[in-house]
Amino acid sequence: MDVFTKIAQAIAQRRGSDASQITPETRFDELQLDSLDVAELIMELEDEFSITIDMAQLGATVGDLVNLVNEARK
Repeated sequence: MDVFTKIAQAIAQRRGSDASQITPETRFDELQLDSLDVAELIMELEDEFSITIDMAQLGATVGDLVNLVNEARK
C-alpha cells in the first residue's frame, strides 16, 4: 500500500468517511481537521512509518503531508 493510500485511510477512519473522496489536493480545512486532529494524525504516521515529521514544514493539503512522509522515509 502506498503512502497516499495509508494517509487517506487514516484520515477517513478519523473522520468516519470514505477514503476514496480524499485526493492529494484535498485541504485539511476541507476535511474539517483542526490542528489537534492533524497533530494526532502526524503522530500516528510517525509510528506507522518509524519516522519524524517536522510539523513546521507541513503545508495545507494531503499531498503536502504525503511529500513530507516520503522525504522522511529516505
